[in-house]
Amino acid sequence: MEPDRYGPSVQRNALAPGILLAIALVVGTLLIGSDWYETLRFVIAVLALIIGWFAVQAKHWWWVPVFLAIAVAWNPVVPFDLSSQLGLLAHVAAAVVALVAAVLIKAPRADADR
Repeated sequence: MEPDRYGPSVQRNALAPGILLAIALVVGTLLIGSDWYETLRFVIAVLALIIGWFAVQAKHWWWVPVFLAIAVAWNPVVPFDLSSQLGLLAHVAAAVVALVAAVLIKAPRADADR
C-alpha cells in the first residue's frame, strides 16, 4: 500500500465550528439568566447555521434540519425559554450532536485528484 503523500483526501470543514458550538452550548448552561446569555444565543445560532452550510457543501443533507432546528431554538430574536431542566438537557444534547456532526461531516478535497 502506497503512503498518502499529499495528506488526507477529505476535509472536515465543520470540525472547528462544531467544537466551538459545543463549547458555547456548555458555557451557555452556566450563563442562563445572565445578560451574556442573550449574546451567546447569537453565537450559538450563527455557528449552527455555519455547520449546516458545511453539511450542504459536503452533501450530508440529513444534518441540515438538525442544525436549522438548533439555530431556531437558540434564536435570540424570538427566544424559546431554555432555562428549565429540559432546556439544560437540550444544551447538552445539542453539544453532543455538534461534536458528532463535526467528526462525521467531511467533503472530498478539491485537490484530491493530484
